[in-house]
Amino acid sequence: MRPHRPEYSRRTVLRLAGYGLAAACTSALGGCGAPSGPARGSKRVGSAPANVTVGTTTFRNTDLGCGWEPTGSLDLVYASQFSVDYYDGGYQLVCVSNGERFLLVPHDAAAPEGLAPDIAPVQLPLENIYLVSTSMICFVDELDAFDAVAVTSVTAETSPNARLAAAVDEGRVAFGGRYRDPDYELIAQTGCPFALENTKINHVPEAKQKLEELGVVVMTEQSSAETQALGRLEWIKLVGTLLDRADEAERRFDEIAARVESVAAQEPTGKTIAFFYINEDGAAATRRSTDYFSQMVSLAGGTYLSLDPDAGNGASSVQLVVDMETFYLEAKDADVIVYNTTVDESVASVDDLVARNALLEDFAAVRAGEVWACDHSMYQQISSMDRIIADIRAALTGTEAANGFLWRLA
Repeated sequence: MRPHRPEYSRRTVLRLAGYGLAAACTSALGGCGAPSGPARGSKRVGSAPANVTVGTTTFRNTDLGCGWEPTGSLDLVYASQFSVDYYDGGYQLVCVSNGERFLLVPHDAAAPEGLAPDIAPVQLPLENIYLVSTSMICFVDELDAFDAVAVTSVTAETSPNARLAAAVDEGRVAFGGRYRDPDYELIAQTGCPFALENTKINHVPEAKQKLEELGVVVMTEQSSAETQALGRLEWIKLVGTLLDRADEAERRFDEIAARVESVAAQEPTGKTIAFFYINEDGAAATRRSTDYFSQMVSLAGGTYLSLDPDAGNGASSVQLVVDMETFYLEAKDADVIVYNTTVDESVASVDDLVARNALLEDFAAVRAGEVWACDHSMYQQISSMDRIIADIRAALTGTEAANGFLWRLA
């Protein structure tokens, strides 16, 4: 039975959803021509339309090419960049917003004849996978599923997760190279059937092609494109689907979302936050107003200082670069500065910051001592969203952050 979903207040739901809650569709489809099989659990909602448009991109396509019809779909409340549809016999179709499609095939079954050529069949259960996307590591941890991982793109020293670091250090998981230069020989030796990448793989298409030539199915997760903070968190449901822990993923999502609700149910602080780093060209690189970090600022009771001239275009997780003079005019009165040390680790003090550009010395937050830095693993710890929000709240209220995601620069 589907776990009970926490009840959110109307005020908080509007804040969590960015005034645009993406509820699951429930319109009915026709009959199913797939082989008979066990019915899905009650937590699965009714079938959705065959194609769903998100922004200007239609990616959900339930036509398998063999005449089968879906019997239901995964209940997604916030996420808009993937879908999972169910078919008789335990088959599941995963569609990702970049156009990739995957048919999850039960362990005792085979892919149907006539399957559309753009759909990659994935035999379950998934084992010996190559885990590249660091954003998904925390979800694998939440689901206690590192036993399904054989190869990863992080070392024990660079892992954002202590359990994965220990697994690599002890040899239970092998370091198989980063996304741009995988250890193909090692990956082949492990019999790796599946790689979970992030969008960085798009910069080295030859690496993806080589993995596929080795028989590895490559999925490029798109969680960074989610326009809602909890949408990024809801990717735990896709990880749970892939690793046969769907019920646990549903439960963990509800628990974490409830913790976010408790942190977000606070009064606004009236404070503004500027979040940026200075790139190699000397310009200020900020995040768009639609980015999930800006939503966490809002959930923490603050106002994200947006320099986005086209805030309503739905762009997400794309940095916005402006010259320092423009940034100075727009951000100099911000109550709090958070310098993005996940990108620029050279700034370890206020003096380091001012040395990057003298204009920063005149910022109100610099004069008031409200300059903060963020942990390099913040983007890889979305399952700790409530703790990240609590640290942002601490920065806004002038208290000390307790969770280590933000710290004050001296």
